[in-house]
Amino acid sequence: MKKPALKLNSTQKFIEIIDVYEDILILTSGNASLIIEVQATNFDLLSQDEQNAKIYAYSSLLNSLSFPIQIVVRSRQLDISSYINLLAEEEAKTQNQALRKQISLYKKFVTELVKKNTVLDKKFYVVIPYSSLEKGVFGAKQAVGGDSIKNLEVQAKAALHSKAESMHTQLSRIGLKSKTLEREDLLKLFYELYNDSSVHQSHMAHGKTGIVKGDASAVQKK
Repeated sequence: MKKPALKLNSTQKFIEIIDVYEDILILTSGNASLIIEVQATNFDLLSQDEQNAKIYAYSSLLNSLSFPIQIVVRSRQLDISSYINLLAEEEAKTQNQALRKQISLYKKFVTELVKKNTVLDKKFYVVIPYSSLEKGVFGAKQAVGGDSIKNLEVQAKAALHSKAESMHTQLSRIGLKSKTLEREDLLKLFYELYNDSSVHQSHMAHGKTGIVKGDASAVQKK
């Protein structure tokens, strides 16, 4: 029995994702992608030698890749008004006058800091694409057959997991922790991206398959 074609609502017509299979994104183009979240490191706190080592290791990682990737930086403006309100509450109920003064000064410092600077929460992702053409002409024909989505899910899972394992190993070598986003993580991520105006994303490097489209220049890794 053939799997019924998915009917896209008005919103889905403007995005590339038609399904999420476990940790795999199924795209309208007949391709698929997997997303790895990478934990950031504070580059400025490293010594000059450590910074040089990180840059060299990152360069080696890019040069060692046998498949295209896309690096996405997600910046989200943080609302710390609740934190300032908490400080105000602590100031009001503190009996110690010296401590109350310190809390007041700190609250004023944070308030002024926010006025002059935008506080951002940055997250980093590596997007790994899969194309049915990787399986040759036969694989491409399967991807557009009657049970195309199921065929694509099976093909993409094995290929993307192999690439992801390689990427996790490479990231670990340069001291970066990473994890593959599962279905619930992916749904949450894209809901926020398409519904939160405080989120901005930029592409640092990209492959052939785009998942998140942002206003930024890109450098292609071939």
